[in-house]
Amino acid sequence: QLTMSSNSSTLLNEENSQGPKRNTECLESLELQTPSSFQDNPLQQLQLASQEVLEKAKKSGRSKCPRCSSSRMFYCYTCFVPVETVPTKEIPTVKLPLKIDIIKHPNETDGKSTAVHAKLLAPDDVTIYKYPCIPEYEEKRHEIALVFPGPNSVSVKDIASHLQKHTEKSVCDNDDDCSREPSVKQAKIESKEEEKNVNKHISSNNSEGTRLKKIIFIDSTWNQTNKIITDERLQGLLQIELKTRKTCFWRHQKGKPDTYLSTIEAIYYFLVDYHQEILKENYKGQYDNLLFFFSFMYTLIKNAKCCAGKE
Repeated sequence: QLTMSSNSSTLLNEENSQGPKRNTECLESLELQTPSSFQDNPLQQLQLASQEVLEKAKKSGRSKCPRCSSSRMFYCYTCFVPVETVPTKEIPTVKLPLKIDIIKHPNETDGKSTAVHAKLLAPDDVTIYKYPCIPEYEEKRHEIALVFPGPNSVSVKDIASHLQKHTEKSVCDNDDDCSREPSVKQAKIESKEEEKNVNKHISSNNSEGTRLKKIIFIDSTWNQTNKIITDERLQGLLQIELKTRKTCFWRHQKGKPDTYLSTIEAIYYFLVDYHQEILKENYKGQYDNLLFFFSFMYTLIKNAKCCAGKE
């Protein structure tokens, strides 16, 4: 679930470095390919909004960011907005069931990060922070989780039960009587009263407190994560691991398991599992458009490699 990422502004330069003519030939050949040519594309079944706007932008080349005027392809990865050739109204918007914080390592290259995809496509629910400037999470740790693989991480389906334990601990931590030894005469009464209060608190929070309100993702390479994950502000948070998904990312880090996902993949797959395991609702593609840019770039790069004879 670590984060690496992508950006189309360097995409064609990296994958088609053999000159304008070769690049043009490659792109023209892609236009002739049909969906049946990509049956090995694991992203093919997504229910996506029309990507025609990206096709047009690809043909016209780089364009200006409406805010900083930098030359970019598709979107500006520093301002988190589409470029002039990609009208905002033609970009899908995804509504998420909880808030997402993305903590980006300061050395993670902006142009290679897929974290910006989440901000572009779910602007009301996603916030990106550049480490070490991150929020304090301690008071809300019973309703926040961190997606990160580790010895104490749990699966998505186990979130509710583990958050309940955090809720119980939070109640006790905030109750001075929890740490005080009761007298013999009052022990039974206080025990019942305490149990009643805890149960009342947990019951009132079953629909809210034990249902996640915020999820945190770390946007960095594996080698950069240690400094962030050991930050005291992230200690005590429930950790979630996505163990069954495999990455499609074209910049996957060598030597790492294929279950280590790019940031946008981790966000997408987490939400799909959360929708089914926690919200107990049938998934009907509600979050597929989070991969709107990712899937387009995947196909673009895959076919550029094919054209170049790399596959």
